[in-house]
Amino acid sequence: MTATVGQALPDIALTTPEGGSVRPSDFAGRKLVLFFYPKDDTPGCTTENLDFTRLAGEFEAAGTALLGVSKDPPAKHAKFIAKHGLTAPLATDAEEGGLSDALGIWTEKQNYGRTYMGMVRTTLLIGPDGKIARVWDKVKVKGHAEEVLAAAQAL
Repeated sequence: MTATVGQALPDIALTTPEGGSVRPSDFAGRKLVLFFYPKDDTPGCTTENLDFTRLAGEFEAAGTALLGVSKDPPAKHAKFIAKHGLTAPLATDAEEGGLSDALGIWTEKQNYGRTYMGMVRTTLLIGPDGKIARVWDKVKVKGHAEEVLAAAQAL
């Protein structure tokens, strides 16, 4: 299955850096930006998280929650947040059959002839009805957070 516009978002729990859990249904009645990224503390992922953090107030003003998701463990997220002063919340999707698996975002990738499982940098804009309103896949980081903000403001 792949994430498609109009699809209801599966209500699969994710783990917060504090060890709690968060589900898409926790944001019912609000817009939500779910941004899936490969790995904490790598150049592109750090830039993406800093961009969403920089615009967090504008997303809030647009009635839109933010949630960054990777397979990194909660303790690594906590270090990443502290190191870079991130305010956009993060969650771990480490379970096999988790949200990124259900949406087809955790998939087989190839790099330099090596095949492995990895996260495809993908952003979803979820409407207040819990359905996917917009999908950005194979995201290029530069200018992406601003583009997502404009879409959230227009929704």
